[in-house]
Amino acid sequence: MLPSAAPYLLRPTSNRAALRRLQLQHIGLLPRSTTTITGTTASSSLVRKYATTQGAAPKRRNVTVLSDDGRYEWGELSGREKVARATQQSVNFVVIIAGAVLTGGVFYLLFTEVFSPNSKTWQFEKAVERIKDDVRCTNLLGDRREIKAYGENTWSRWARNRPIATSVYQDRVGREHLKMNFHVEGPLNSGTVFVHMMKPLNEHHWEYQLLALEVPGHSRVVLEEAREKPGVGQALKIFGIKWRRTESRQVDTGDLVS
Repeated sequence: MLPSAAPYLLRPTSNRAALRRLQLQHIGLLPRSTTTITGTTASSSLVRKYATTQGAAPKRRNVTVLSDDGRYEWGELSGREKVARATQQSVNFVVIIAGAVLTGGVFYLLFTEVFSPNSKTWQFEKAVERIKDDVRCTNLLGDRREIKAYGENTWSRWARNRPIATSVYQDRVGREHLKMNFHVEGPLNSGTVFVHMMKPLNEHHWEYQLLALEVPGHSRVVLEEAREKPGVGQALKIFGIKWRRTESRQVDTGDLVS
């Protein structure tokens, strides 16, 4: 019985010795050792530090109009933060609408000024092609592939494009007119092209009134020239009153059926 009970009898003595050693270390009579007690203290401090690190939640950043990135749900926001998010979304919506309107305006401007058949650029390109396709013009200017068309010279040396001299106006009747002058240059000669177009009433397309090429030293080449039909549209002015001629129609009585 004694050998088996010996460890239990020695335990109180060992505990008292350990307590005595702690007292002496606390008083300063015995240096502190890095034994099991120190290891236990270090491990407990690590446990406390780990628990503190794991338990502390990251600090939440306030949501403002400029810093809102959408990471927080609507229910997590305060009243002021909800106002900030609503303001940010409203500003974004206005920016999107303004961008769409601006893009539409750019496309509309490009169509009306460049791609539309009623634009000045379209009519300029069309007139240049008419000059290049006419044999009389190529005989004066030279090879159609080497003919160049350009506008008026400018005083600015920085301006690379030469503007085309154009004018748009309405006559007394309300018809819209377009006049355009530009220069053409070929390997043989250079000349000036004169364009006059008109939109008839209740029409949306241009009609040529004049398309001609003038080369110095040569006769004028007329490609298009509108001539007013005789008896139609002629007016006689007497005593300040315009009298328009009308064609009278005679009806043969033999064609009437009784």
